[in-house]
Amino acid sequence: MIIVNYLIVCLIFGTTFLAIKIGVDASAPPFFSAGVRFFAAGLILFLWMVWRKKARWSILLRKEMLLTGIGLTFGTFSTLYWAEQYVSSGIAAVLSATGPMMILVLQTIALRKLPDKRAFVGCFIGFAGVILLLLPSLTVSASKWWVIGSIAILVGEFCYCAGALYSKGVIQRFRDTSPIALNAAQMLYGGILLLLLSVCTEPLNVSNMLAPKAIGSMLYLIVIGSMVGHSLFYWLVAKTNPVFPSTWLYISPLIALIVGVSFYNETVTWVSQLGVVTIITGTIIVNWDSLRQLLRKRDHRAEPDLLRKPEIQT
Repeated sequence: MIIVNYLIVCLIFGTTFLAIKIGVDASAPPFFSAGVRFFAAGLILFLWMVWRKKARWSILLRKEMLLTGIGLTFGTFSTLYWAEQYVSSGIAAVLSATGPMMILVLQTIALRKLPDKRAFVGCFIGFAGVILLLLPSLTVSASKWWVIGSIAILVGEFCYCAGALYSKGVIQRFRDTSPIALNAAQMLYGGILLLLLSVCTEPLNVSNMLAPKAIGSMLYLIVIGSMVGHSLFYWLVAKTNPVFPSTWLYISPLIALIVGVSFYNETVTWVSQLGVVTIITGTIIVNWDSLRQLLRKRDHRAEPDLLRKPEIQT
């Protein structure tokens, strides 16, 4: 189940970049679109969890929800949306792929948790694979705003990694509350902050928001991107560790490449193919321990009852 949900997260997050691009190209205000997306998704999910008696309204009064929302939603998406005005999507993908390595470094510094050497090697291999995958299409314009935009993406990625690590502790602290409800609460706060940022920085044109492409993009991002994708990501953090689900950052450029080849007749060079192999290799190395544990559990469950009885008796 963990592997299936991880692959679903990779697929969803890999396609949300295209959905965001469609909305932005339709002249939808970036901060406002992101704010509506996360606020609506968070509100619907939270109301659903309250109705199922798996969450209480009082959870919204806890500062942990605000801090998680600042890291995972507001800090990440406000910087990314702004920076992509000056930085190409390829460069943004490469910079975002530093996430798993940042998490390992933060674990070492903040949590004093020594990282596994295999995980470090896998992160570097996966990051190198992302560069190889996108190398043929990477364009760099070394202007002042390009540099500032690149730094903004890295700052946003730091917020994302800090939020992922912090959310692991929040999930453990609120064991009686569903991870889906916790994710909904942080999206509510992140969405509100994005809407406040939009009010202060963007002119709102309602007609642009009513364009068919803008509406389609918004609905996909609310339902699939946020309600499904972010809830599964939060669930994976609860069931595994912050590094494992964050490796979707390596897989998403691969999914974007497949979508481009399938629907836009884009070509694939041998360098990109080498990048695909490198990404898969790095991702397997990073997640080796988690994959091995999952395989052991599956093999143990598959054992016949006759083989298990002697172990129980002893």
